[in-house]
Amino acid sequence: MVTMTPADPPTLSHTRSRGLASTVEREVKFTIDPDFRLPSSLGSPQPPRLITSTYYDTPSYNLTHAGITLRYRVERGKRAWQLKLPLCHDRQEVEVIDAHRTPPTTPPASLVQLLVLHLRQQHLIPLVTLHVRRVRVAVRRQRRLIAEVSLDTVSALRDGHVVSRFRELEIEWRKASEQETKDIEHLVRHTGARDHDGRPKLFRALSLPSPASAEPPEVDAPVVDHLRWTLNQHVRWLMAHDPGTRLAAESESLHQMRVATRRLRSVLRAARPILPRDWNESLAKELSWLGECLGPARDLDVQIAYFQEERSRLDTADRAPLAQFITYLRSQRAHVQQAVLSELTSVRYFDLVDRLEQAAHHPPVVEATPTKTLRTLAKREFKKLEKTIRSMGTTPDDAALHAIRIKTKRARYAAELARWAAGKAAARFIKQTGKVQDVLGAYQDSVTAEASIRSFVKQSTSVHAAFVAGRLLERQRHRRERLRKELPGLLKTLLKRGKRAWL
Repeated sequence: MVTMTPADPPTLSHTRSRGLASTVEREVKFTIDPDFRLPSSLGSPQPPRLITSTYYDTPSYNLTHAGITLRYRVERGKRAWQLKLPLCHDRQEVEVIDAHRTPPTTPPASLVQLLVLHLRQQHLIPLVTLHVRRVRVAVRRQRRLIAEVSLDTVSALRDGHVVSRFRELEIEWRKASEQETKDIEHLVRHTGARDHDGRPKLFRALSLPSPASAEPPEVDAPVVDHLRWTLNQHVRWLMAHDPGTRLAAESESLHQMRVATRRLRSVLRAARPILPRDWNESLAKELSWLGECLGPARDLDVQIAYFQEERSRLDTADRAPLAQFITYLRSQRAHVQQAVLSELTSVRYFDLVDRLEQAAHHPPVVEATPTKTLRTLAKREFKKLEKTIRSMGTTPDDAALHAIRIKTKRARYAAELARWAAGKAAARFIKQTGKVQDVLGAYQDSVTAEASIRSFVKQSTSVHAAFVAGRLLERQRHRRERLRKELPGLLKTLLKRGKRAWL
């Protein structure tokens, strides 16, 4: 039995210990009939495997409801603890090998400490043990492994008794193209595979219903229902990516957590007319604090990824100076991660999450007048965006473009709040705001990259480093010029779609 509280802070040394490995999974599951067989044309059969996994969770299934899986797995003599975390639309698997080969008693602290937000005062217990017979097929195209297709026959044991049996099909993607994924999915569907209901193996084993439905409320539902649904989506997204942010093995975890933070702020901003002012401002202030905590780490992640890509494009002789600078950025990122962990283990952070969960369940909406509709809220943000675009001139400076980026985000998130009440026109507007955000985001990244390049020059006094920096600065100027050329057409379409949606 393991209990975690906010007083037990994880450390970066734990998440980067030698016994911990992290990989990203891309997979899709299918429901199959009892007589389903893998098509012989799919690929090369592999030796069958026998897998025993004991799943751990709180008595109220906190991890499972969050899309998180913790299990102790035994396969062909290998014993390991595995933690599976949401990672945007994929999953991140974190593994700790059990070198002692003794019956497990408690999960390792390095994994449990990543789950502190989801465990709080509750304890972990073994819920069920699954015996899986896995028949696998390796799918290759021109000797390149693109997928592994597994047919699992599962027996679930609880207190030594079989409580359920089922079968399911899983495709784990390797390096498959979009067309190759479509071809393989078409083949298994043609053989009889059907869409999966989304329940994890643990839910199926214990005959639990699917987690709470993500379906939006009806179009004519009260405003509070739409607000509650939207807040709930973003709060769940933030919490789902909290463990990965603590781990810091994949930059996308922190990115998605920061996105959820920004979206929550924008939703509260859009809904100000229907929420108590003091309550709204207080919660928005705390979200702003969280965003500021995550911001420096995200900026460094973006720059590290960018310079790694730039390094691969340079001539071999020019790569060494940039490699040294990337090493410097990584050291800065490790330092910033300590600050992130410090804030994510603070009482202030846990209080904020408590408030967000409460807001998602019971937003304190004041009685709305007929004019305070979702469309009205979205229209207000669009009008602010339109005014900013109209006033930017033909050659806006970097500050003006940054202002448009902020207004675009706010208009987008307000539109998402009203999307289900405004129909297809709103959906098209939201899609266009995404395109504008991508361009303006890339532009801002280029501005930040140029500042980093100048810092790179200060880190080295060599002539060679200055030459490489000059090449990189020139690329940034060309990059921004290209983006500036794309922007007018995108903004014109954005205004057109905004008017159709809200005016």
